[in-house]
Amino acid sequence: MAGLLDWMPREHKMKDHSRHGTQWWGTDAPCTVYEKKPLKDPKGNVIPGLYNAWIRLNNPSQFNSYTTEMVKGVIAGFENASTDREVVCVIFTGTGANAFCTGGNTKEYSEYYSMRPEEYGSYMELFNNMVDSILMCKKPVICRVNGMRVAGGQEIGLACDIAISSDLAIFGQAGPRHGSAPVGGSSDFLPWFLSAEDAMWSCVSCEMFSAYKMKAKNLISKAIPVLKDADGKWVRNPQVITDVFVKDGEIVYGENKTGQEAKDARAWVGEKLKNNDYDFSLVDAEVDRICWVFANLFPGCLNKSIDGIRQKKKFFWDQIKNDHRYWLATNMMGEAFLGFGAFNTKKITGADTIDFIKNRQLIAKGTLVNEEYFSEVLGKPQAK
Repeated sequence: MAGLLDWMPREHKMKDHSRHGTQWWGTDAPCTVYEKKPLKDPKGNVIPGLYNAWIRLNNPSQFNSYTTEMVKGVIAGFENASTDREVVCVIFTGTGANAFCTGGNTKEYSEYYSMRPEEYGSYMELFNNMVDSILMCKKPVICRVNGMRVAGGQEIGLACDIAISSDLAIFGQAGPRHGSAPVGGSSDFLPWFLSAEDAMWSCVSCEMFSAYKMKAKNLISKAIPVLKDADGKWVRNPQVITDVFVKDGEIVYGENKTGQEAKDARAWVGEKLKNNDYDFSLVDAEVDRICWVFANLFPGCLNKSIDGIRQKKKFFWDQIKNDHRYWLATNMMGEAFLGFGAFNTKKITGADTIDFIKNRQLIAKGTLVNEEYFSEVLGKPQAK
């Protein structure tokens, strides 16, 4: 039977809503890798025509810190995945087993952006767009934490919807120690996950928390082993206390071990990682399981539900993200110049931070901030 509305002109050729081509992605480090992997059912069967988009930070020699070009690749990945009809979920991860991401590329910060505040302001516009692209993605975003999630890496990780972590990962900030502040999301997002005091300490102390400690404090969904012993049995991170919750009245679960036990564990883990002897199959199985759950939901209802939760994070992020650009840019003329410069020249001076006490002494004297001031607090080149 002819349709009652056949008389209405209609167009049926599918539109291309992708915002980007492939120019921002690559395979050779440093780069952002974008890949669509087939959706699988619980038995491992490939589902025809449906995929998960994998966005991978690929700069392992610098702990997957993102360069300016890599930031563009992340934005392109999330924005294209958002409108890709075939994509069910987005998985955000890094290369290797050492780091998900340690934030912005300190070499680039120190050697180019420091003392160029307007340039850094433009870069921070890109960074803001990167966080926005995660929070605006019309697909669920899983942070596959394959290693350290620190500083800006913590911030872009917190923008994701769910975190599944290697149990070797550590989490934290580094800004106040290296010349910046956690205003790229952590100060907006962490209080939603942790207590106010835990969020405060994480943001300002630069202390690293283990994956198990962050699981106990509800920052991540799961911490999963990636190492096996000589018999092929899974071994939970031996550097961290996981078999006891309370000792002598103190909560010790997730705390780092100490003494010889810690040294032995670090050596064992270090040897495993050095030989690339790790296995993310349990992590990836959990990622696949979550993606399958999402695939078996109404997409519209799923998207609305996700955005309803994201809005709480977005509320605070959107309030002041623009103002942060200006402080961060100006900061490149002083503390950031010193902090990033010290970190970037560690191989030259032997120190990755400035002399903080000397710095405070100069401030107490009202010393003019100039090259002489910088020279006094930075390390000195060591004799070769």
